[in-house]
Amino acid sequence: MEKIKKDKILGSRRFSNYWWATIILLGSTSFFLIGICSYLNIKINPLSNSDNFLFIPQGAVMTFYGITGMLISLFIWYTILLDVGSGYNEFNKSTGIVTIFRLGFPGKNRILKLEYKIQEVSSIKINIQEGVSPKREIYLKTKDRREIPLTKVGSPINLSEIEKQAREISAFINVNLEGLK
Repeated sequence: MEKIKKDKILGSRRFSNYWWATIILLGSTSFFLIGICSYLNIKINPLSNSDNFLFIPQGAVMTFYGITGMLISLFIWYTILLDVGSGYNEFNKSTGIVTIFRLGFPGKNRILKLEYKIQEVSSIKINIQEGVSPKREIYLKTKDRREIPLTKVGSPINLSEIEKQAREISAFINVNLEGLK
């Protein structure tokens, strides 16, 4: 019989983050170059008539948007490099401990490691909210009424998968499952 169940959590190294960091960097670099070219009076495209494109106000605004976009893109690349949000959930029957481990930004709180005794866990809770911003999350509910999220941040998991994961965890540590009807 299995004594340890370990679920890996994907952090910021998701395809969508790579996609948006790249698209924002390319777009903002283009905006920045167009703004700088308008300041230096360099023709960007010899086939178009860009004589009406002045640095004030169009070029200045494009330069500002370009710099802002590049900073946003660099921030996303930084989170990808640090793999913010990644970690694991470990349920260890032999030691009787549940460990929730996540990586954050550098500093004194870079590593988040929560440990609970299995006896302190009252149930596994599923929270499902539909709508414009749907949420499908699994929580570890302790006897002192704390709810610690176990699922990753990002796109919502389909209903059958989240139900399956929650049932596996609750069966493994032998606690009740809340939130299913």
